[in-house]
Amino acid sequence: MLAYAKVNLTLEILQRRDDGLHALRSVMLPIALADTFSFEPSPHFTVSADAPERLTDDLVARAARQAGCDSALINIRFTKNIPIGAGLGGGSSDAATVLRAAMAGTFGPAPNRDWLADARALGSDVPFFLTGGAALVEGTGERVTALGALPAWWLVLLIPPVAVSTADAYSRLARSRASSPAATRARSTSASLRALVAIQRADYDEAIAAASNDFEPIVRAAYPQVAAALDALHNANAEHAMLSGSGSACFALTRDETAACALASRITLPADTKMHVIPLAPSPTWRAATPA
Repeated sequence: MLAYAKVNLTLEILQRRDDGLHALRSVMLPIALADTFSFEPSPHFTVSADAPERLTDDLVARAARQAGCDSALINIRFTKNIPIGAGLGGGSSDAATVLRAAMAGTFGPAPNRDWLADARALGSDVPFFLTGGAALVEGTGERVTALGALPAWWLVLLIPPVAVSTADAYSRLARSRASSPAATRARSTSASLRALVAIQRADYDEAIAAASNDFEPIVRAAYPQVAAALDALHNANAEHAMLSGSGSACFALTRDETAACALASRITLPADTKMHVIPLAPSPTWRAATPA
């Protein structure tokens, strides 16, 4: 099984709630960068990875425990290709993959349980990865609206040699807003709602116009490696370069593979920065749309 990464076409961080969490609105797009999973018979329940350090407080084992599958005679083996601390949702996607395997009966007859509640207990991005396609995500991640057919768009993804802590990004954003509070944003005028419609219509120009990320100026200022990656995309004449999630990964969406390859050929990569030229992920749920 493949556990796809995601990028955030929009990320609006809204008001802080009474429980201390921030509400958000985000259009998330799955991309064709993935961790790989296999589920094999074993004398005992085990989890193994391509590198031992992957298993420290790993969401894979936690997801199996959450779903009540940690006594099955199965070895979950996975290989990490999605970097940690890049804003690509790799850990959340891994957890959702284990939940999907449990729902499909991989560990035995699927129990009658609230899978969405399991996903929410594991992390704010995990419910999104259960949808199997692009989605509008709201609340603290629990409200997920699937967007339908994915356009046949590509992207150039740059991964700088630095991890960004989501907690650190929120802390920096809070300090910034303490001196300059963010304006209240009505849902009806939301960039994410504009992006939602653009994805459903496969309207590339409108998707680019709506693209935004509230973390980007904060993370750009704090992490020189992120600033260098964004500058590399801008200097190569990307139509719109932006941060994914809280970073550190940066990307530029393109209309098709030809445009993505042309953009990649113009990029001068900063030191130790990795580049992927990839499409949006194929979805088992939705048929790819014809690009506008």
